[in-house]
Amino acid sequence: MNAQHSPLAGRPPAASDPTPAELIAARPGLAMHAMDGLTFADVPLNAIADAVGTPTWVYAAPIMRARFRQLAAALAAAGLDASIHYAVKANDHLAVLDLFAREGAGADVVSEGELRRALHAGIPAARIVFSGVGKSAREMRLALAEGVGQINVESAEELAMLSAAAAAEGRTARVALRVNPDVDAATHAKITTGRAGDKFGIPHDQAVALYRHAAGLPGIRPVGLATHIGSQILTMAPYRAAFARLAALVAALREAGETVEVVDCGGGLGVAYRDEAEGSPAALAGAIAGALGSLRTRIAVEPGRWLVAPAGVLLASVVLVKAAGNTSFVVLDAAMNDLVRPAMYEAWHGIVPVSAAALAAEPGPADVVGPVCETGDTFARGRLLPPLARNARVAILDAGAYGAVMSSTYNARPLAAQVMIDGGRFAVIRERQDHAALWAGERVPAATG
Repeated sequence: MNAQHSPLAGRPPAASDPTPAELIAARPGLAMHAMDGLTFADVPLNAIADAVGTPTWVYAAPIMRARFRQLAAALAAAGLDASIHYAVKANDHLAVLDLFAREGAGADVVSEGELRRALHAGIPAARIVFSGVGKSAREMRLALAEGVGQINVESAEELAMLSAAAAAEGRTARVALRVNPDVDAATHAKITTGRAGDKFGIPHDQAVALYRHAAGLPGIRPVGLATHIGSQILTMAPYRAAFARLAALVAALREAGETVEVVDCGGGLGVAYRDEAEGSPAALAGAIAGALGSLRTRIAVEPGRWLVAPAGVLLASVVLVKAAGNTSFVVLDAAMNDLVRPAMYEAWHGIVPVSAAALAAEPGPADVVGPVCETGDTFARGRLLPPLARNARVAILDAGAYGAVMSSTYNARPLAAQVMIDGGRFAVIRERQDHAALWAGERVPAATG
């Protein structure tokens, strides 16, 4: 395999990685107990593995609530009239959606399925923003019928489709134009969405003309502007640049006599997977207030990863340890079909032993891999870990976002179980898929030859 395209290419030397003990200490929800081993939100992960097996996703409800309230408090402290719309794509489990609905969140959805999930979880349609570059006519009709609060339109072509659908249904769509500000978010190329060459949004120099055009279309009520420049953003400079362009567009629209009620600032605030500085809600709120606070519009934000990534771990067991020359392969029962981020994005996730005794042992370099028949099924290379024997358990950290939601059944591997911790207890929120479910919907046609 060409090194340029190998999993985790360009990673720093393992010696510079935080140790398992440092990873645990840096995460308030984790603690290592001498008898119970690694705990998450005060529940021993061994107890969950004993009851449910592995691999299993484990989510901590208290961490999600605390992070939501921290973000809400930061927006309020900055004097912003802001609404929070949870990005369903980050983790779409009904238990997660229900939790945020009870906190007062709306939802940011990008498909019919996500819209139906959000509604089923009790999020009012009026608090739902429908985003996405390729909404079908069917999805538009559903959004109109349900009374979705805002549809973020990404092109002149989509605007024409929505106008036709709304006029045919005798309804009016509340529309925000998603602007592509041509700002590089300085994140991974596959999760950057606000550059001129990206598929998302309307070029910022065309936004005023299209907004004015929208105001004259049947079935369309333009209410504001939106942007989203990417994901896993750790510095405020890209946000400030994007928000400055939105502010200039709001001023231009108002000068032209148009009404702008809302500015949707998107999401993308990053988390500390390794030892980077986490994105700050207070800093984000300050960037929004600095650029947009004087415009007297409502503000919307669409966080996903920041709310749920640190609130989840993937619990796995060691199948075997394979020695191959100078390399030690730790083969887990979790694989890239469960957590695809390392294979897809070269993403770094902390991996820590569940056993207190293992944590105290002398570490050595190991490649942590899964059993799927792909070289890309690799979670870490050269990672410094204590010796891990067969059946030892590990937790893959910060896996609450873009984890289970991106899982597949590749290699005919059933979907893992999911568990939620709350109040010092855990409950299974999705049973482990059985093998028969893998082919339950398949049909073999009658033989004709």
